Amino acid sequence: MAYRRTENVVRRLAEREQTILDAAQSIAGEDGMGAVQIAAVAHRADIAAGTVYRYFPSKSDLVAELIAGMAERELTAMRSAADAAPGPLSALAASIVTFAARALQERRLAWAMMAEPVDVDVDASRLNFRRALANELEKRITTAIAGRHLPDQDARVAAPAVIGAVLEGLVGPSAPSGSTTREAVQMVTLFALRALGVVDARARGLVAQCALP
Repeated sequence: MAYRRTENVVRRLAEREQTILDAAQSIAGEDGMGAVQIAAVAHRADIAAGTVYRYFPSKSDLVAELIAGMAERELTAMRSAADAAPGPLSALAASIVTFAARALQERRLAWAMMAEPVDVDVDASRLNFRRALANELEKRITTAIAGRHLPDQDARVAAPAVIGAVLEGLVGPSAPSGSTTREAVQMVTLFALRALGVVDARARGLVAQCALP
């Protein structure tokens, strides 16, 4: 019986922590990362601020965990899409399409999590997020180069350049707002594939094969 009670306590603690993180994500998605404050998160989660502090000793700790969780979800989605593709170039295209589509679906949140100007401590966590995304794309680019599907290039430079293009083209403050999700995602993916050296006709075929998440 004691063991079952312990399991219940662990489950309740995990649920409360997730409630706090969900509240923080909701605020970030609506008003940006700067609005993620302990008092605001506590109010959104309908708990006391002291309870939030028991789980996260500081705002930096809360934001770091929030960003790490989103990074894990995005990387999992990218890998799943790429691993299901029939070849190296298709895998690369699927990875870019998945990242782009998911970012555009939650445009405000994606910008807050990855690029919005804010505290230095937050920037450190977001840099890790962007590096993880770039590392995932770098692996796909390197594989395509090794198979002679892409021209020789420095994948360490190309991968973060693609991440930057997606962010600025789709979710940044200068990104256009009139395109549909499908049109915008296809456009930025075509741009990325062309920049990596895929000829236009083939790039269009690769993008057409990708299913938007």
